[in-house]
Order: sequence, then C-alpha cells, then structure tokens
Amino acid sequence: MTRRAFVGGLSVVGLGAGLPALAGKVTAAGEPVHFQYFHETWSTITDNLSKVADRGYDAVWIQAPQKSDLTWSDQSGRNDPPLGYQPVDYTVFDSEFGTESELRSLISEAHDQGLEVYVDCVMNHMASGHDYDFPRFSYNDFHHDVGSIDDWSDDHQVEHGELLGLPDLAQYESSTSGYVRGELMNYMEKIADVGADGYRYDAVKHVEEKYWNDYANPKADDLGLARIGEVYDGSIDYVQGYIDTGMDAFDYPLYYVLSDAFSNGDISQLQGAGVVEQDPYHAHPFVYNHDVDSPTQYHLAHAFVLTSEGVPMIYNLYPNEILDDSAINNMVWVKKNLAGGETYWRHADSDLAVYERYNNLLVGINNGGSSRTQSVYTSWTNTTLHDYSGTAGNVTTGSDGWVDITVPSEGWVFYAPN
Repeated sequence: MTRRAFVGGLSVVGLGAGLPALAGKVTAAGEPVHFQYFHETWSTITDNLSKVADRGYDAVWIQAPQKSDLTWSDQSGRNDPPLGYQPVDYTVFDSEFGTESELRSLISEAHDQGLEVYVDCVMNHMASGHDYDFPRFSYNDFHHDVGSIDDWSDDHQVEHGELLGLPDLAQYESSTSGYVRGELMNYMEKIADVGADGYRYDAVKHVEEKYWNDYANPKADDLGLARIGEVYDGSIDYVQGYIDTGMDAFDYPLYYVLSDAFSNGDISQLQGAGVVEQDPYHAHPFVYNHDVDSPTQYHLAHAFVLTSEGVPMIYNLYPNEILDDSAINNMVWVKKNLAGGETYWRHADSDLAVYERYNNLLVGINNGGSSRTQSVYTSWTNTTLHDYSGTAGNVTTGSDGWVDITVPSEGWVFYAPN
C-alpha cells in the first residue's frame, strides 16, 4: 500500500478499541490554486486580474507571447486552433495577444494583485508553412530524420518527429544544436525579463529528456523561475520521469481516470489515481484545458480536484464564466482554507467517494441519482463538523471517530470542524 491509506475495510471494533485515529501527519490547512487564463488579449486579462485575485487564486497561466502564426480570424470558435503555439520569432514579443509593453503591464498588475504569472514556453517546434526559414533558424536547425510521427511508442519518433506537421527544432544531434539551445536559452531569458514567475513548458515529451535535465531546468533555476511541464501521457511513471529532471507536471494520468469516472459513472477508480498519488508536491491536477474536453459532470470533477492534494489548474473556455460560478468559487475557498494533509480514503464505491485530508477536511462526492447516507471513520472524536458546501447540516463524530454523513444526489459535501 502507498503512503495513502484506505480504512473503510477496518472493523468497527478495531477502530474503537483505544487505537490512535491514524498515524498521519497533521498539516496546516490551505493549499494554492492556479488559473489558466486563455483566449483573451493581454489588456482584457489585465482588467480582470483583480477578480481572479478576489476569487482566491494564487497564479495565472497565460499563452505564449512570442510572434507566432495564426490570428483570431484563423480560429473556428475560441480555441480551434489555439493561438501562440506556432512560433515564428522568439525575440519579438508583440503578438496577437498584444504588445510586449502590454504584457509587462499585465505581469506588473498581477504582482500588484498578489498573483504569480506562468508564461507558456514553446521550445519544441516552430510554425508550419515557412519551409524551415525563420528569422533566427534555418534548415539545418531542425530534425529531418522522421517526418510525421507514426509510432507513438517510439521515443525517437516522438522526440524527432514533426508534431502536427510542425518543424521540430534540433536541440540535440545536429551540427547546429548548440546554436539552437542558445536561442532557446535567450527565449527563456526574455520571458524572465518581462517579469514572469514561471514557465509552462509546452510539448515536453517531444523534446529529449536530457534537454530539460541539462539545459532548460538549470536555466530556470539560474533565473529563479518555477516550471510546469505538459507531459501529455497517461503513464504515471512516464510523467514522473520528466518531473525527476527538475519540473512539476500536469497530472494527465489523473485526468484520464477523472474524465472516465465523471463521464461513465464509477468514481471508485479515483482512489490512488494519478501522479498526485505518489508525488503530490510536483503534480498539478486539472479538470480540463485547451487541449482536452471536460468530463460530463463538470462540477463533481471540480469538487474532487479542488479538495485533492497537488496544485490544481482551473480552466474554462470562457474565463469569466468560471470566475462567476459560485459553486467553483466555494470550492476554491475550501481548497485555500480547509484542504491540507495526507489523503485517507474512508469509503469508495461506483457512486460515492468519501475521503479525509487528515485532520482537516472530510469530502463526500456522490455520482449517483439519489442521495446517499454513509457511516465513515474520521480522525476526529466527539467533534462537530460543519458542511462548508452549504448543502448539508452539521454532524457530530462519536467517541470512536465514526460519523454518518449524507451526500446529495450528484452533489458534494465538505466537512471540517466548526
């Protein structure tokens, strides 16, 4: 068994026979939450940063600022295709989102509001349709030995192939790789110079792992910037390998389980899922983002992500829609004020999940069509617990730590000492 513990199967006698509640380490409540602020200009984001801060978020992630192909008029809807991911010139930060001056103003305002800023950093590829001819790169600066990626299990193809037809920069194995790496280091420096607090690395698995280990992460350390990697893969061990180079990572392994659980009904599979299970300090859970779809049960998925370990990244195609969502805002408050400590699962079946953030928060999530009452063990004895979701009344634990909680249909409860 991992460091998490499931006690639902322990007997009432054993738990009530004078044994300690659990040997878990009590951790102060309150954990950070990040906000993915996409699909708007720098000036619009700047105007709304006070709202982001008021909702309790700690940081925002914004799109890549370098000069890139594709404009708002090239899109079908708000995100097809997403902007900023076809770089043309890393030295120019006037883009479809606004000028470099406006970007600096955005970051300055974010800092005034107490927010950190993570900037998307695209170092795998350049824009298509340029015949390998860019202001700072030419033909020999790219990989040409693979072409399109046909076998996604072949690391060489994944790292040297042209993702979605985009020319793949040769960070290694080219006579000009030293020059390419130098240009990318300059790009990282420019992001730092505009005031960013961290990078969101794009397409991490499409670049050799040693590049992150030997160059990008040490450079980020030198510049004093944090980093979160997009390792778009469902394998925990695979994602962990990139974390071990010196970055955090979005928890795609958890996303795939969460998406199935809150779209197809069996939420017991959430127990022990994701990178967050083994490395919560470097995992960033999320419900969805600009690349992947939301589960059907959108709010239930957020109730889970915003009470689990790790630092969640919250997103909506329409940012103001989620910033004005009272249910999500309540969940953010709970994460910021009540969540903390190791996770102990108290009950899990296909419709009902109950888990405790040790000695801080008891969460119940009901995926079913009718309310559920469940008796569960907790770390509290003779303690009144208040439901901070506002959907249920107070409950009191017994001298043995057990308590009955009722979770509404397709709903959630957040219990903590009153």
